[in-house]
Formats: sequence, structure tokens, C-alpha cells
Amino acid sequence: CLYLNWIKRALSARTCCVRCVCDCPQSSDSHWLSPADREEQVMELRATGWMEVEERDAIFKDLHFKTFNQAFGFMSRVALQAEKMNHHPEWFNVYNKVQITLTTHDCGGLSKRDIKMAKFIDKISLSM
Repeated sequence: CLYLNWIKRALSARTCCVRCVCDCPQSSDSHWLSPADREEQVMELRATGWMEVEERDAIFKDLHFKTFNQAFGFMSRVALQAEKMNHHPEWFNVYNKVQITLTTHDCGGLSKRDIKMAKFIDKISLSM
């Protein structure tokens, strides 16, 4: 189970919770999700094509558009929102394909901010 692997990594680091509380910006969106919230939110995102990244505490999605212009337009809209949220995705683009990974680096894992961005990305991708 990916969630159990995440817990094992967090427990082995021993400082992760302290680091999260100390390093994260004041926004409550930056804090790690509770186990119950995490399971519920990630399950909803799985239904729209998001996957958990095995090697790290992050989510990933592959998107395909009809053209490069459509993919680039999508990325531009996400970039504007990312600036507003001060939360920038890791992404890769080739022609009409966009791969996106979301994680909150300040906390070393998935946060409410990632969930919020993933839902925005889903909304935008459906409108393209």
C-alpha cells in the first residue's frame, strides 16, 4: 500500500512533522493531509486519472490534448493559477502531451494545496 510506505518514510525521518510545522508557510493549505482526508481526497483524484507516485509522496497525471497549441494553452492557464496559489507543478511537455506531478516541497509531501491544484487542473483540462 502506497499510504503505508508514506507512513514508514515519515516515521523513519522522525523530523518530518516538526519540519512541516516549522517550514510550511502560514497557509493551512500547505499542511499535510490527515490520514482520513488523504484517503478520501486521493480516492476522488484516482477516479479522474491521478496516480500516487511510488518513490515519493506526490500525485501524477498524464494529459493528452488534440494539438500542441491546446496543450500549451492548458499549461498557460495552469501557470497563471500556480502563480496565484504560489504553488508550482513539476511538469513535462512534448507536443500534445503534458505530464504533471504535484507535491508540496516545504512539507515534503502531499498537502491540501496539491489537492486544490489537482482539482483546478482537472477542471481546466475538461474545458479544453
